[in-house]
Amino acid sequence: MKERFSFPSVIDSSLMSSFKACPRKFELEYGQHWKPKGQSVHLVAGKAYAEGLEYARRAFYSGGKSPEESLEIGRQALTEAYGDFECPPDSAKSLIRTLGALEFYFQNYPLASDVITPAQLPGNKLGIEFSFSEPLDFLHPVTKDPLLYVGRLDMLVSYAGNYYGLDDKTTSQLGASWSKQWDLRSQFTGYSWGIQKSGINLNGFFIRGVSILKTKYDTQQAITYRPQWMIDRWYENLLKSLTRMQQMWEEGYFDYNLDHSCDDYGGCPFKRVCLSSNPETWLPGSFEQKVWNPVLRTETLL
Repeated sequence: MKERFSFPSVIDSSLMSSFKACPRKFELEYGQHWKPKGQSVHLVAGKAYAEGLEYARRAFYSGGKSPEESLEIGRQALTEAYGDFECPPDSAKSLIRTLGALEFYFQNYPLASDVITPAQLPGNKLGIEFSFSEPLDFLHPVTKDPLLYVGRLDMLVSYAGNYYGLDDKTTSQLGASWSKQWDLRSQFTGYSWGIQKSGINLNGFFIRGVSILKTKYDTQQAITYRPQWMIDRWYENLLKSLTRMQQMWEEGYFDYNLDHSCDDYGGCPFKRVCLSSNPETWLPGSFEQKVWNPVLRTETLL
């Protein structure tokens, strides 16, 4: 039997999404910590865009800067986060186009007149980049400590006298179905559970999407809701999924999906590995082992 990896003690929506899509993918990605070498333009541009939004909002809502000054602070943060990454020629998410997306966002959702504003929280804190870490009713198989479920929202906001979450997303394309894909997304149900455990009841979520194309930008806004029965169902399903995960971990074998998830969203990065009868020969050449810490949001090489 192959050596077991350390069972995770911290759980988040990305980890669970990987396991549910394909347990073998979870084993490689989160158990053995294999990540593709190099940087993904989607991850680089998405992280830089998020940094720009956060710094601009903090400058305006906390720092008392003007919308123009705040946008400039956001641009500087985005540029620094993007760094010297070289965008592939066939991608629209270059530094210049990502900066343009930030400006496009605040043209459509102006800081000075946006109806969605950061929630005022105890301790005179604003709900910008709101995070939580809550124990689950599931014990780690080795330490016997409760597993932690963690999450981080772009903003916890006030709207019409209620609390909502706000999630900003970049995409390559917006269409008629874009706004319909969030109603069962576990990311937002898990956020609702975690924020509820923090003592705040959410009424729903706003999702704002900006598409970045080589010649234009576009935006859509969707609202999705999570009544209590959906949160309860999500939690029960989470515990069942963790039970399956532990059973596979104890057995030392993680099931392969071998179906649509191998090619969804541009294809699983481990597809070539699964196409090989000797997967171990592919891993060191095309991947490197990096551990993602969802609490600190940092990644370190093994």
